[in-house]
Amino acid sequence: MKKQVICSTVFPLLCILLLFLSVEAQTCSPSGKIKGKTPPPGQCNQENDSDCCKDGKRYTTYKCSPPVSSQTKATLTRNSFEPDGDGGAPSECDNQYHSDDDPVVALSTGWYNNGKRCLNYINIHGNGRSVRAKVVDECDSTMGCDSDHDYQPPCPNNIVDASKAVWKALGVPESDWGGMDIYWSDTD
Repeated sequence: MKKQVICSTVFPLLCILLLFLSVEAQTCSPSGKIKGKTPPPGQCNQENDSDCCKDGKRYTTYKCSPPVSSQTKATLTRNSFEPDGDGGAPSECDNQYHSDDDPVVALSTGWYNNGKRCLNYINIHGNGRSVRAKVVDECDSTMGCDSDHDYQPPCPNNIVDASKAVWKALGVPESDWGGMDIYWSDTD
């Protein structure tokens, strides 16, 4: 009770600053780095402009993602969930491949939340449109640059990695597929 009185009457600016700092403390910080190594010949699928790890380069890893809200800001990237696609292995949620004609996504590690969003739907808002997509995989933010991750770097912590069906539903011209600012939310 005393804290409320002090905040509301004596130090309102200090209280606002403390509130701002507590919100800032909820952001996600890097958890480490991994050292890249050059993939063996033919072992990094660069479909959809995927990056391959570079020998000696240090890549940032994350165990978390920014907090989820009703309008979680993210970067939409392109992924293939089909066999021989740049997604690599079958999807983490159901150990299956998925058609790129279906609206499916992989979420960065923190948002994937140890599989708690598996096979659930999210709403994606971008380019003035919305689409509902199924979460089928994790875009691993904790590891990379190995055969399990198709010799690609770890995913940033704010990625919604989407099939071409998602990009089409958002009305994005194919020449612009790659990286786009979006908002997403869990469906009800």
